[in-house]
Formats: sequence, C-alpha cells, structure tokens
Amino acid sequence: MGSLRSMNRDDKRRLTRRALIGAALRLADERGADRVTVDEISEAAGVSPRTFFNYFPAREDALVGDPLEGVTDPRELLIGAPPGPALAAVEAALAPAIRLIQDDRELWLLRLRVIMNNPHLLPRLAATAATAEQEMTAAIAERLGLTPGHPYPPVLAAVTGAALRVALMRWAADAQNGATDVPEMRLSDHVHEAFGMVAGGLADPPPSPHRGIR
Repeated sequence: MGSLRSMNRDDKRRLTRRALIGAALRLADERGADRVTVDEISEAAGVSPRTFFNYFPAREDALVGDPLEGVTDPRELLIGAPPGPALAAVEAALAPAIRLIQDDRELWLLRLRVIMNNPHLLPRLAATAATAEQEMTAAIAERLGLTPGHPYPPVLAAVTGAALRVALMRWAADAQNGATDVPEMRLSDHVHEAFGMVAGGLADPPPSPHRGIR
C-alpha cells in the first residue's frame, strides 16, 4: 500500500472513513454501543472528533452503515437492466453491493454482530432501509412505466428490502454459530434463497423434522 502522501484525496477519505468505522465497531463490540463516545472512536482511529463529524452526523451512523454504500447506484442498475421480471432485476442490481459486503466479510460480520447485540441501533437501521426503499420504489416504477401511487413498486421494494435484511442476519448468525458440519453459505446464497421464496409466492415450505402442527 502506498503512503498517505502518495494517495489522492478520495483514497485518503476512504481510508479515514474505514478507520472510523472499524474503531467504532471494535469499541462497541467490546463495551456495548451505548458505552462508546465519539471522542474515544476518534482517538482510536487517530483523528480528531471534528474529523469524525465530517464523515458521520452521529456515532450510530458509523455503527450501522449502509449496505448499498460504495457501489454503482443499484437504482441505476435496476432501471438499465435487461427486460425481465422486476424481482430478478432487483436481485441483479443488488449483486455488486452483495459482492462488496462478502469481500469485506470480517468488517460486516462485526457490524451485524454489534447491531444484533445492541437492539437500540435498529431504529437507525430501519431509517437507512426506509430511505433506500423509497429510492428503489421510484426506480421500480420507472422501470415498469407505472404511475406514482401504484402499489406494486413500494410493495416490491419493501419485500426485497426485508429479504436482504433477513439474508444479512442469517449470514451473520451462520458465522457466529460456527457450524462445522455444513459448508458456510455465502451471503449471495442467502440472498438468492430469500428472493427465491419471494418469487415462489412465499408458499409454505415443508415442516422441519419433528416440528410444525400435526
């Protein structure tokens, strides 16, 4: 890796942002998210609190993050995708973000563990998801040529957003449980499985052994 002096401004910003995220997550994982201050995060990342606020409006934003950050806008990919069912187009549009998360596996698994262990972060996660779903709703409507107010785009955006969140949490739970008797599923496998359930109309699956209503 080159020295900071040889990096351009965007590279330096990415490194600083990543350092702040990593410091915030490590401290929150050790102590609990509500026992970590911006000053402590900044010190651990080697920057000033003022620099922290140049990147994040609050501590919670560094902890929760955005799964779609850092990739080509999935909404643009959705609108420009080849003809086909909108559900498949949404999955394809999310694929670059899924790959980036998989490539940054350790950081994202740490982030998801922090979120699961600190339920008060869920409203911030829900707010991030709501913004993404609104943007995806507009892209689905544009792709399908539907007028504003049609119920299909917001329903599809909400369902696929929920499927993505479930896939992320199942991926994190797999890693946390550390099962060795079966190969670990990639995040993309979990996403594809969840989207497949949606495509199948969420038909009831067969009950697990020794489970279900007799």
